[in-house]
Amino acid sequence: MDGALREAYSDFNGWFESEDPSRLRKKQAEAERLFRLTGITFNVYGRAEATERLIPFDIIPRIISAREWSRLSRGIEQRVRAINAFLHDIYHRQEIIRAGRLPVEMIAKNAAFLPQMIGVSPPGGVYTHIVGIDLVRTGPDEFFVLEDNARTPSGVSYMLENRETMLHMFPELFSQNRVQPVQNYPRQLRRSLAACAPTSAGDRPTVAVLTPGIYNSAYYEHSFLADKMGVELVEGHDLRVVDGRVAMRTTRGYQPIDVLYRRVDDDFLDPLNFRPDSALGVPGILDVYRAGGITIANAPGTGIADDKAIYSYMPEIVEFYTGEKALLKNVPTWRCNEPESLAYVLDNLAELVVKEVHGSGGYGMLIGPTSSKRELEEFRKKLKAKPDNYIAQPTLSLSTVPIFTKSGLAPRHVDLRPFVLVSPQGVDITPGGLTRVALKKGSLVVNSSQGGGTKDTWVLED
Repeated sequence: MDGALREAYSDFNGWFESEDPSRLRKKQAEAERLFRLTGITFNVYGRAEATERLIPFDIIPRIISAREWSRLSRGIEQRVRAINAFLHDIYHRQEIIRAGRLPVEMIAKNAAFLPQMIGVSPPGGVYTHIVGIDLVRTGPDEFFVLEDNARTPSGVSYMLENRETMLHMFPELFSQNRVQPVQNYPRQLRRSLAACAPTSAGDRPTVAVLTPGIYNSAYYEHSFLADKMGVELVEGHDLRVVDGRVAMRTTRGYQPIDVLYRRVDDDFLDPLNFRPDSALGVPGILDVYRAGGITIANAPGTGIADDKAIYSYMPEIVEFYTGEKALLKNVPTWRCNEPESLAYVLDNLAELVVKEVHGSGGYGMLIGPTSSKRELEEFRKKLKAKPDNYIAQPTLSLSTVPIFTKSGLAPRHVDLRPFVLVSPQGVDITPGGLTRVALKKGSLVVNSSQGGGTKDTWVLED
């Protein structure tokens, strides 16, 4: 925050100061070429220009000490366990509502709640098999959870490719710094998914990745993960229900699937049970799932847990299901569906960040301090018209990390998305995650769709 060098960076800083800046500039250009050759791109929706872009990468790693990571890991595991317990409760006895800790309208009026999941217990009792928890640092020892990603968290392919790129360009750094590895994530992902297979699956469960197709913004990641796990990448038209099982088309006919890592939203998953016009899903898959014939990761209906209005109750949710105070703090949040909160937000709009409760990717949000009077007035009308669609938060005083620019190092705001795997065998947190960085000076928006970039994230060993 004050520009001082954090202890975790001391060894790296010694290396950096001994390097020729012109060599580093060449390495930065080389990284961009590697990303282009590998085809690491993402799609941008709603823009007139070309939809496929190269994600910017910065060669200065974000470094986290072993002590910091140990504390973060404890908080992340506590939160993820609470989210899974909450999802089971919400689709069964709803004890948290009976206890008065969560208003019933938070569920009853929530579009992310799926009545079709009431009474359904997924194999192994796991709802969120893959979770991404977005964190921001506001002080030397202070982290806040910005949001929970419990539906289909993306970005893990960038975490892996960022590390691969750094290992290729600066192998000497990894011999000088004791950096914990992330490369075994695909193997851990497959093992974790297989452990969640239905009991009928046998010793070698068949796993597949379901993608909406090449026009999806995260298609690169879908194909990357399927390839790294050694499993099939399928689309809805490759699948059908055969003899009460979901099966995929192969050269040897239709073969049953035990675990489907789906990257298709709930609404499009099954045209017989959700949107009838969907061509992305599999007719009847929810019926097979409800009968225990397949594991869907993440489970349908998990979106209720990363709804931004539910997020505001996470301290209560963590305490209710774990019996402990939340180790990771929430950002203070105003729920605009509450009249007093709405009045406060409208009066202080120019100082707040306002988000859609189901929004993602940085779309549909307002950053008050950087908005024009016209933008503020337009958003004011949206809030008054549909207040239950929004929450508001203060503009945090985020810490910064250095990025490499033409004129040397410069501070930029970042967040961190650690990736968590959940199975009946336990919770596995990859040491590091995806660091997203706001490349524009002073910007607080780190999303790649809004001009942000990424960094390799190092967690040091003890």
